[in-house]
Amino acid sequence: MTIQLADETRPSRQHHRERATPRFDLSLSENPFPPLPSVLSAVNIVLAQANRYPEFLPRRLPKLIADHVGVHSDQVVVGSGATGVAMQIMQALTTPGAGIVYGSPTFDGYPIMADMAGLDIVPVPLDAGGNQDLPAIARAVDKRTGLVVVCRPHNPTGTVIPIRQLKAFLDAVPRRVPVILDEAYAEFLGIADRIDPLALLPRHPNLLVLRTFSKAYGLAGLRIGYVFGNRELLSRVRRLQLPFGVSSAAVAAVAASYAAEPELAARIVRITAGREALRNALCHRGIAVPRSHANFLYIPGPGAATALRRAGIAVKAYPDGSARIAVGDPEADNAVLQAFPALSDFDPIPEAS
Repeated sequence: MTIQLADETRPSRQHHRERATPRFDLSLSENPFPPLPSVLSAVNIVLAQANRYPEFLPRRLPKLIADHVGVHSDQVVVGSGATGVAMQIMQALTTPGAGIVYGSPTFDGYPIMADMAGLDIVPVPLDAGGNQDLPAIARAVDKRTGLVVVCRPHNPTGTVIPIRQLKAFLDAVPRRVPVILDEAYAEFLGIADRIDPLALLPRHPNLLVLRTFSKAYGLAGLRIGYVFGNRELLSRVRRLQLPFGVSSAAVAAVAASYAAEPELAARIVRITAGREALRNALCHRGIAVPRSHANFLYIPGPGAATALRRAGIAVKAYPDGSARIAVGDPEADNAVLQAFPALSDFDPIPEAS
């Protein structure tokens, strides 16, 4: 069974949440777990001093992230989630009327922000397996192109571009065109699928690696994102840094999260185990769910989004009736299964240990 994906040719600002209160809200690929106790404790200490301003321009957070990633602090720009940083990139590195090329559908923030920045959207359809068609994306780059976006893993299908294909694609894109490598879900990748961006940056000075603390780290409400890459490009992005725009709580949360990485890794294992169990159960029901490498599943339409809504589950819906759902909460995962006709007796998903 092939995946039918509708092109995104027009940005939309529709609200992500359902109007009626759902039984489960799986629409935003959120981490089902709250921050770790050590992270909450660190944030609460800082919040007790919330009457004080944070740094005028962030210095501690970029250095903290740079030391962890293995780059210099002037190679890191932080902002209000990966979305806020992506907006800074568009405003700093492109001009109105330039084109932005990406595989479609994608994270719906990209067409919305492109519209805000006055960019022309150049969506390139995914292939039948839900993969970004890198050769087609490269062919779509022309003299008007101001930015290219590649997601790894891809949002919304969860598919992963093979490392060899990514390297060939980066070789094919002119160096004058910045490329955002969106790694919002990179922490969910298996070891064999992970790349070393530090090995790519010297060869590709136009590469910008975008990450977030919203997904695996479970800090979506704190809005902490960052990008690292070429100093010259990021010095231009940094000029749009909003004064007092990064909270002191963000610094405390990131430091505590890095200190708690073994515990966070255990949570990632739990989420990915739940994802695989749910995908296997859906495939057993005859639904061709692509293999995901993130904390969500893409259930192809038609009818998937409608079935889930009728079951009281809020989802990210697509024009062809497909749906993206967050995973990891056993009760919600079982509700997803119950939304579809079973080909055999219903076998609930056990909670991962």
